[in-house]
Amino acid sequence: MDLQLKNKLFLIGGATAGFGNAIARALISEGAKIIAVARGAEALGEFKSQFPESIEAINGDITDPEIIREISAFTGDRRLDGMLVNAGGPPAKSFLETTLEDWDLGYFSVLRWKIELVKTLLPKFRAQQYGRILFVESISVKQPIENLVLSNAFRMAVVGFVKTLSDEIAKEGITLNIMAPGYHDTHAVKRVLEKKSELSRMSYQKVREKIEKAIPVGRLGNPEEFASLALWLLSPYSGYITGQTISVDGGMMRGSFG
Repeated sequence: MDLQLKNKLFLIGGATAGFGNAIARALISEGAKIIAVARGAEALGEFKSQFPESIEAINGDITDPEIIREISAFTGDRRLDGMLVNAGGPPAKSFLETTLEDWDLGYFSVLRWKIELVKTLLPKFRAQQYGRILFVESISVKQPIENLVLSNAFRMAVVGFVKTLSDEIAKEGITLNIMAPGYHDTHAVKRVLEKKSELSRMSYQKVREKIEKAIPVGRLGNPEEFASLALWLLSPYSGYITGQTISVDGGMMRGSFG
């Protein structure tokens, strides 16, 4: 199926690892162009060298206001067809382990920068009367995950702002949706499993096996599977889907509206 992505331009956060990298590669395979944003200069340079005709690169932390301003200047007057709002999460902690400083940092690392990025680029999408804005959050927005209280709290706030904004601009050809991944084979999940291993005094492998047994499909997801749905949500075909939070979790959410 031709997803009509050839030569379209997308901004991709966290483009050198995990979901961001898988989605960036999937877009390139469909003929799209990307502006890849990532913190690691070496990994970013290597990624760009693999696809020199398809990737423009911005080296920096997408959560940093200065980088957001750089992104705005870099895109300039060019048409931007969509963006993947994606970056790493806060540290894995229980509520009792957190300090007020952790909560302040959590607000900035999970919520505030996304609002600033959308506010910065939304005028471009509105002028075009077209845009696909896709957020990568977590299944914790539907069912909190233990020892991830900062992520649990602030990602729910992201859902609230995305749902509200999607209603406000629904008639303007712009969609906003959230993908809520469960356990996938990524570095972020490895960090969560390491925390579980530490607290339970079980080996990392035992913790992983226990998690996999709790997933109805019997395994962790892989980023390439996740990217296949992201491709469609970033394509023109998804124009009737907006304001949705879509679980991608191997069936872990058992509720009828999971």
